[in-house]
This record gives sequence, structure tokens and C-alpha cells, in this order.
Amino acid sequence: MWQLYHFTLCPFTRKVRALLNEKDVGYELVPEEPWARRDEFFDMNPAGQTPVMADPTRNILLIDSMAIAEYFEETVDKAQMINGTAANRAEIRRLVTWFDAHFYRDVTGPLLQERMIKRLVHRASPDASRLREAMKSAIGHLDYIDFLLDHRKWMAGATISLADLAAAAQISVADYLGGIDWSGHTHAKAWYSAFKSRRSFRPLLAERMRGIEPPSYYENPDF
Repeated sequence: MWQLYHFTLCPFTRKVRALLNEKDVGYELVPEEPWARRDEFFDMNPAGQTPVMADPTRNILLIDSMAIAEYFEETVDKAQMINGTAANRAEIRRLVTWFDAHFYRDVTGPLLQERMIKRLVHRASPDASRLREAMKSAIGHLDYIDFLLDHRKWMAGATISLADLAAAAQISVADYLGGIDWSGHTHAKAWYSAFKSRRSFRPLLAERMRGIEPPSYYENPDF
């Protein structure tokens, strides 16, 4: 069986897990704290980042969430998530990059640093100004999601795609850390409410990071 190295609030691993769950690919979760800089993990991935997937029986090692997603898109026909015309597929990849790079840089990354890493690793208090900036940035990103969903049923078009999985993964972590203000974002909230009910995503919402509790509404689709 595949082994998936992760930590609970890794948004990139959440994207991969949602994809694997949609495709009904079995895997075993292996907890990994990248900030611990474990030598054995760096031997697997010199970048020292999750997710990493390994199949020891076949001597396969997959590194980087997009590389992992592309691998399973090519090898598992069920629930294709990079689909449609060449233009459709390009738009899906563009939006995956948007959420993986820009949303993470502006929102998820700072929230993880201030509300998880500082608390669990450095035993320090968060920087209130950085938190305010991340939450302000989240509003801008939700505005863009509202715009997308005002023109489309799903992020990249008429059907669910990897863009939706990437967006939900980042948002779920930011929401866990109290960084999302849903007021005034009708389309984004309705989309995420529906996504919360998906069989592929429910297990992720049930998990908890040690020492950090999410808002009371976190798991509830009717939030």
C-alpha cells in the first residue's frame, strides 16, 4: 500500500488526499513534522517538505503535491480531475498554481507560521500584525473565488477539478486557524459548504492538530 507522509495541517497533502479519496486509491498515513528536520525524511525529499508518497514494494517515490497529482491522473482513470479540452486543462493548472502559490503565500503560510509553528515549535506568541495582514489577504482571495463562481459552477468550469481540491485544501487549513471571515462571500461560502459534505473531504475535517483547536463551526457544512 502507498505510504503518504504528512502533517495534519499541510494544505498540499490535503489536496493530494482529497484526490486519492475521490479516486478510491488506498494509502497509509505516516505522520511527519518537517520542522523537526529528520534525517531520514530529508533523505527521501531533500526539500524537507510534505507530501511525500512511497510504495516500498515497487520502489516508487513521489515528491511534490502537483507531481503526485499528475501521477495518479495518469495512472488511475476514475474521477479525472485535470480534464476537458487543452484550454480547460490549462485553466485548471493555472488555478491550482494560484491556490498553491499565491493563496499559500498570502494566507495559509503566514497563518501556519504564526498560529502553529510559533506555538508548537518556538513557544512564542503570534505577531498580531501578520495575522491581520493574512486575514485581510484572505478577503481578497475570497472575492476572487466569488468572481470565479459567479461565472462557473466549479472553480475552473462545469465540473469539479483539481482546482477545487487545491482551493478547498488551502481554505480548510486557513479556516481551521481562524483566518477566514465568510461574511459577504455568498458564492465562496456556498461552494465550500457543499465541498465540506463530500465523502473525499469529510475525513480531513475530522482531524485535529495537537494543541490547536479549530472554530466550533469548522466541520459543519451549514456554517
